[in-house]
Amino acid sequence: VQLVESGGGFVQPGDSLRLSCVASGFTFASYTMSWVRQAPGKGREWVSTINPDGRTQYARSVKGRFTISRDSTKNTGYLQINFLEPEDTAVYYCAAKDRPSYSYAEFSDINSYDDWGQGTQVTVSS
Repeated sequence: VQLVESGGGFVQPGDSLRLSCVASGFTFASYTMSWVRQAPGKGREWVSTINPDGRTQYARSVKGRFTISRDSTKNTGYLQINFLEPEDTAVYYCAAKDRPSYSYAEFSDINSYDDWGQGTQVTVSS
């Protein structure tokens, strides 16, 4: 099982980015996939989740600006980030687990995820 993120970079406030997470070794569509970020000097923060049935959830701090999606034909997950803010600066990780998450406690519990990527850095600065 492997997850590989890409798409991060150095951008200005207001810009957009699309992060990708390519999965191998398992069928991505049957897993719950989430994005988690870690800002400098802080702990990991749950950002968004997409369930096997396609239902999505977002942290309040990113709702309306972030969109999570998945392309099962490519075994790839995405996080579209619009209107980037300096507070979005962080390493963004893709995480997955082989069971659905229905409650906030389940999909936001970062310790419940079994598989993690290496992360991709997003830096927002003028």
